Amino acid sequence: MVNTEEFVQRLEKILKYYGLSASAFADKIAVQRSTISHLLSGRNKPSLEFVLKVVKSFPEVNLYWLLNGKGTFPAVQKETATPHSTETVSSTEYPSNSKSIKKIIIFYEDGSFEAFNKNAGQ
Repeated sequence: MVNTEEFVQRLEKILKYYGLSASAFADKIAVQRSTISHLLSGRNKPSLEFVLKVVKSFPEVNLYWLLNGKGTFPAVQKETATPHSTETVSSTEYPSNSKSIKKIIIFYEDGSFEAFNKNAGQ
């Protein structure tokens, strides 16, 4: 069984990590704003549907950490503490081929972007 008080603390940690208000968080995971308000106040317990929406919308949130505090948050280790930072990926995770990556561009929903060159910062 989920400890509601501890669940709320973890939920608040997620809001702080992403810099979201309760209403923006509700919009992001497509639930009513009152749902978040009722959870944060301790009035209601989280439903399975709510938990799954959080995990699906935020890849850094580990299901077991959210439910019972086991594991880490964020689940994906990043180079910096910002939600839009890059991850270091080992080349052994992908099959090798004759092509190499020269540049990666990430476009965000707000219209901004980041560009990463292969040799930048080395």
